[in-house]
Amino acid sequence: MHPNEADSVSAGLRQHLARLIADHGGWLPFDHYMAAVLYAPGLGYYARPRPLFGADTRSGSDFVTAPELSPLFAHALAVQLQQALGATGVDEVWEFGAGSGALAEQLLRTLEVRRYTIVEVSGALRARQCERLAAFGERVTWADELPAELNAVVIGNEVLDAMPVQLLAFDGARWNERGVTLHGGRLTFADRPTDLHPPVEAGFVPGSVTEIHPQAEAFIRTLAQALQRGATFFIDYGFPEHEYYHPQREGGTLICHRAHTADTDVLADPGAKDISAHVNFSAIALAAQEAGAQVLGYTSQARFLLNCGLGALFDGADARTLAPAHKLIAEHEMGELFKVIAFAPPASVFDAIGFASGDRSHRL
Repeated sequence: MHPNEADSVSAGLRQHLARLIADHGGWLPFDHYMAAVLYAPGLGYYARPRPLFGADTRSGSDFVTAPELSPLFAHALAVQLQQALGATGVDEVWEFGAGSGALAEQLLRTLEVRRYTIVEVSGALRARQCERLAAFGERVTWADELPAELNAVVIGNEVLDAMPVQLLAFDGARWNERGVTLHGGRLTFADRPTDLHPPVEAGFVPGSVTEIHPQAEAFIRTLAQALQRGATFFIDYGFPEHEYYHPQREGGTLICHRAHTADTDVLADPGAKDISAHVNFSAIALAAQEAGAQVLGYTSQARFLLNCGLGALFDGADARTLAPAHKLIAEHEMGELFKVIAFAPPASVFDAIGFASGDRSHRL
C-alpha cells in the first residue's frame, strides 16, 4: 500500500474509532478496537477491496497463506477432507473465512462434494470469492450464519487468529484489562482493573501482557453444538496453553502484517495492516468438549500434511513447485508454528488420517 493510501485509510478509520471511544466513555476495550480495525464496514482492513493475500509483493499483498503458497497444501488437505466426508456420511463442506477463495477453488477441483458453503464476514472478500468461484456454479453457496443443525465437514484456515481478543496487562499485583483511548489526538493504551485473568498462573513478571480469546472459544462452542454429523478441521498458528502462557512470552502474541513485513505496533496505521493473535489450542479443545464434541487430533501442520501424503506429492514435482511447498513443512517456516486441530460429534468420531502419527492431543 502506498503511504498516502495508508494515511487516507487510517484517517477515516481514526474518525470512526474516535466515535467508538467516545461512545464507550473514553475507553474502548481492545477486542472492540480490534474488531473495528479489521471489520468496520468500508474502513476495516478486511472490509476494503484490495489484495491482502499472495506471495507476490508487487500485487500489493500483505502476507501469504498456505493455499497461495502452494497448491500441494490443498491436495494434501483434500485427502483428509475426503476421508472425513466418507467416514461421517455427509456430502457438504463448509469453509469459514475463505480469504481470496484459493483454497476453495483448489478443493472444489479435487473433492467429491455436493455443496461447498462459505461463511465470510467481509463483503469485499466475498465479492472476490464469488468472482473466482463462479465457474463452479450452484455447487458454491454463501451463508451469513450457522444453521441450528449442521451436517458437514468444516474447514478453517487462519480464521481463529483473526478473531478479536481481550488484552490483559499485569502490574505486578493484579491483572488489568487493556483498552484504547485518545490522548492529545493519538491512540494510546490505558489499563483498567478487571476480574479477568489468564487461565493459568504462570509466574508472569510485572509489565507482562497477554491475551484471552472469548470470541474464538464462543465460536467453537456454537459450531460444536450445531454439528450433528461431520467433523471440523482448523489450521492456524498457536500453542497449547502451557506454552501460550509461558512466563518468557511476556509481550503476548499480537502481530501485524503489511507488505510481507511484521511489527507489533497495533495502534499504528489502523486499517492499513492486519492484526492477529496466536491461538490457544487448549482452550479451543476445551470449548469443543464443553459443547459435547470429541477431539480427533492435534498436531503440527508438517506432521498433518505428511500424514495426508504430501511427501508423495513431492515426487516428480519440479523445483519451482517444491521450493514454496517445502515451506509448508519446514520447521523454521510454517511446519511447526502452524498446528491442526480437529473435532467431531460423538456419532461421527473416526481415526483421522492426518493424525495417524505425531498426534499431540495429550499436550493440550
